[in-house]
Amino acid sequence: MASKPVSSAERKKILRVIFISLLLDLISFTFILPLFPRLLEFYRNLETADGPPNSVLNRILLVLNAYKQSFSRTINDRYDIVLLGGALGSLFSMLQAIASPFIGSLSDKYGRRTALLWSMAGNITSVALWVAATDFRTFLASRVIGGLSEGNVQLATAMAADISDEQQRGSTMALVGACFSIAFTFGPALGAALAKVETFAANPFATAAGVSLLLILIETLYLYLYLPETLPSSRLSESRNGSVAEPKIFTNPTFRTNSYLLLNSTHFIFILFFSGMEFSLPFMTYDLFAYTSSQTGKLLGFMGLLASILQGGVTRRLHPLRAVQIGVVACAASLLMLGRLTTEVGLWTAAGLLAITTSTVVTGLNTLSSFEAAESERGGKLGNHRSWGQVGRALGPLVFCTLYWWAGRDVAYAIGAAGMLGVSGLVFGALKAPPVTLRSR
Repeated sequence: MASKPVSSAERKKILRVIFISLLLDLISFTFILPLFPRLLEFYRNLETADGPPNSVLNRILLVLNAYKQSFSRTINDRYDIVLLGGALGSLFSMLQAIASPFIGSLSDKYGRRTALLWSMAGNITSVALWVAATDFRTFLASRVIGGLSEGNVQLATAMAADISDEQQRGSTMALVGACFSIAFTFGPALGAALAKVETFAANPFATAAGVSLLLILIETLYLYLYLPETLPSSRLSESRNGSVAEPKIFTNPTFRTNSYLLLNSTHFIFILFFSGMEFSLPFMTYDLFAYTSSQTGKLLGFMGLLASILQGGVTRRLHPLRAVQIGVVACAASLLMLGRLTTEVGLWTAAGLLAITTSTVVTGLNTLSSFEAAESERGGKLGNHRSWGQVGRALGPLVFCTLYWWAGRDVAYAIGAAGMLGVSGLVFGALKAPPVTLRSR
């Protein structure tokens, strides 16, 4: 049973709200990315000097140092903080993997708007703790709460699917993807600039955290005032007193072009190799070309800018399956180049190929996944799909950096390229275009 289509005017209004709110959310989220090295170094120096030897941070550093020393190859002490940042990133991703299916299912039952506002309450708590984080334990609590409550991306994807028909689905998903590219182009630079402004001596990063909190509060108020419920009206009705009635139960579709096991496995394997490469990129640019953090930031900014241009101009016009195919081939080619490159021209060329990957694969997979979900299960299915990707993102840096330090750059990137060729086999040989997408074109 299909829901009543959303009018063109209403759809544009909702898309505007989704785009602005997600952009605010992701810019706030990316503030912290360039600050991780200095931020973690601050806590390490603070707790090494004044903290007990059995503090949470000192115990984590002991485990990471044992991991580092297990390699026969000497690893520069410069990477101690990077490893700690990677460990926290993996923790955040794993918590996301746990929470995403629950957030999606709750949005199917109680509505996207309700689930998103509760998610925002968790985000506010998380960033408020960062503002007050004068010790590592408080900062760690901030990251844990943030990992368990961050639902904006998957709910934005579900809402985009709710208000789009088969013809509009791909371009709408590309709009969500463009938010990522824009935010990752400008957010880290803004965060780095704000970190230079010290307003609270006990937490030198309180200014950046405070502005991040302000953006989250503005986003929450904006969503509360302007976001309508997008859960299809055939399943969600308003009772006379304004409360949300129990949704009607619909059966799952009897036919799926692509099984969720196939879609989720493809997502997991792709993210496993892609995120590992992504995390190792600063190591490689430092080892080969002695890049500073600023130079690496420019490289990543170039990738983000190019990806945002491609999202807005190319990806939204591609069939989602074709977008995925182009992206994984570009990624495989880039990994092969990164394993053999000797010049900066080669590095920036490989980065351009990775921008193509960033602008296509996840957007295409999300779109394909949305076509396989009935309205009654869309939030939960998309949440599960994101969860598989987040598990890959949690494991990828650990697996890839282990290969990088154990066997060297050539072997690590060769294995990454081989893995991406395996993903290409799934994408070209197993994934199929849903018939409805072919009819719509």
